[in-house]
Amino acid sequence: MTGDRSLAPTRAFAVCWSGGSGIAYGLRLVEVLLAAGHTVHLCATGAALRVLVHEAGLPVDLARPDLAALFAPELRARLRVHDLAAVEAAPASGSAGIAATIVVPCSMGSLARIAHGFSSNLVERAADVALKEGRPLVVVPRETPLSVLHLQNLLELARLGAIVLPAMPGFYHRPQTVAELVDFVVGKILDRLAVPHQLVARWQTPAPRTPYDEGEV
Repeated sequence: MTGDRSLAPTRAFAVCWSGGSGIAYGLRLVEVLLAAGHTVHLCATGAALRVLVHEAGLPVDLARPDLAALFAPELRARLRVHDLAAVEAAPASGSAGIAATIVVPCSMGSLARIAHGFSSNLVERAADVALKEGRPLVVVPRETPLSVLHLQNLLELARLGAIVLPAMPGFYHRPQTVAELVDFVVGKILDRLAVPHQLVARWQTPAPRTPYDEGEV
């Protein structure tokens, strides 16, 4: 189950894909938000399109990408795909009513430009608008190891009010597939957006141990 429309009103989200590894997180987030009845404004950098081809193995025409075709037909009515240069698109305006902006995956280059207000395209502008409007901005970096410069930029974004949510899947839910690891991170994003989901089972307090557990006497 990807969402429950009865639990929360539908909203509009800006989802931005940049060129970091982990495009599976971006694809899944868009799918889940659309399936839950929300509107998604999607924008991707040129590097993100190359990651789609190389990492996800998707047949994307880099010259004329059709990102809507990546999703099921019944979901596309609520999907708005914007060109990277379309600075007139809804996510670029504070009055458009975008509930939150998510950059997933977020490359270190995009992160640095966002942290320092360098808005040269729609991805960076959408993030800048979220910060200036005081709306949630979630950045999902996927990089390791992190340099001092990376850490400084992450700290700067956190100080500005962004939610820094690294793509660090947990293992306490005992995942059996890559899809379950992806859903773990996407579930964390949805939690910060206050979007109900059932992607991952919630942690429950373990039963108390007894002296007879594991042969203890």
